[in-house]
Amino acid sequence: MLSEEDDVDIHALKRQGMTISEIARRTDHDRKTVRAYLAGQRTPGVRRRAAPDPFGAFVDYVTARLTEDPHLWAATLLDELVALGFEGSYQTLTRQIRDRSLRPACTACAHVTKRPNAIIEHPPGEETQFDWVELPDAPMGWAFPTKRAYVLVGSLAHSGLWRAVISPSMDLPHLLAAMTMLLALLGGVSKSWRFDRMSTVLRAGTSDLTPMFAAFAKHHAVTVIACRPRSGNRKGVVEKNNHTAAQRWWRNLPDEVTLEQAQQRLTVFATRQDGRRREGRDGSTTAAVMFAAERLQPLPPMLFPVVVTEERAATRQALIDWRGNRYSVPPELAATRVIVHQRLGASTIDIATVSGVVIARHTLAEAGLGVTIRDSGHVTALERIAMAAAPPGRPHRKKERIPPGTAARRAAMALTGSTAPTTVISLAAYETAAKNRNTLR
Repeated sequence: MLSEEDDVDIHALKRQGMTISEIARRTDHDRKTVRAYLAGQRTPGVRRRAAPDPFGAFVDYVTARLTEDPHLWAATLLDELVALGFEGSYQTLTRQIRDRSLRPACTACAHVTKRPNAIIEHPPGEETQFDWVELPDAPMGWAFPTKRAYVLVGSLAHSGLWRAVISPSMDLPHLLAAMTMLLALLGGVSKSWRFDRMSTVLRAGTSDLTPMFAAFAKHHAVTVIACRPRSGNRKGVVEKNNHTAAQRWWRNLPDEVTLEQAQQRLTVFATRQDGRRREGRDGSTTAAVMFAAERLQPLPPMLFPVVVTEERAATRQALIDWRGNRYSVPPELAATRVIVHQRLGASTIDIATVSGVVIARHTLAEAGLGVTIRDSGHVTALERIAMAAAPPGRPHRKKERIPPGTAARRAAMALTGSTAPTTVISLAAYETAAKNRNTLR
């Protein structure tokens, strides 16, 4: 490769009348190299690759993804490229994006400024930070009422280790149910919990806890810390994990994934983040290593009595979907709305009408198995109603031939004034045949 200065020199020597061999001896370069630069076949400062570009096959995909989503994380993009056969490292990917200028500038976000961050000390086992992440465009198969998914993220402030739970709502029962599952995933309870000023945690306009949440905190023997009003970024650990979950897990979640599969993927993804290095700390320290110093308190032996209530639509087969399984309801409630009640830790669910009358109780199956649980009485009643509603006789086939019948032909003759054809039977042919038999041949 020749520099811009060398390229200028060989062109000047050529104009002075020197031959390529003389220029090569003067500049100490190969004759083929000098000839290529003089002919314009090579560009100064650009080195010709001796082997095919291993990133060239992925340029179109990376360009398309970054055009669709200018804010797509390189780490998220790397997850997608590895599945497509990319063998390079994260540093290789970021260098290629930077050198090839593949990431377009997002003019819509150019005016956004960063807020200052507060510096808060977090001793081991001292604090767990909780926060909701509202995610739009939930898959249609989840049948969430608002078409949004809500993810409660819980992060240990000292180690940064985090887990998350998907929920269809942010109301108080779903908050307590999600926190119960989160604490089990984290493996214990810290001394305090930190929240935003949620209406489910604090009474409106005050710093007092709501009665049910106060009982929940007392049940786990923790103190609750609410962020001060208009004090941004007081939960830096959980907010960063919120960003990671939204950008690296939710961003490329397929549409066909069920709710239970999505929860499993989210837990696996969060577990893989345990090995990441902590920012501003020794490079050998990871979240998993620091988690060993947390010394969390064990969970209470009994679950807090929370009842989760959700609305469901029964199918025409008198079934409702609940946690990846299907449960039967009385056939008179087919194609109607019902209310499902589940108490945390209970082995059964109650199904009630919209007026609150409980009409079915089922033993819970393990979530996500895809099984159908029917009550024998529901099955018998459904078959009886279905048979009673069926019309008599067999149904007509679409391509069946049904010509006009006797009644139709009579009505047609009455309309046209014609009469029924008279049948005349002639016995002459039979008489001739009888005579021929008596004639001897």
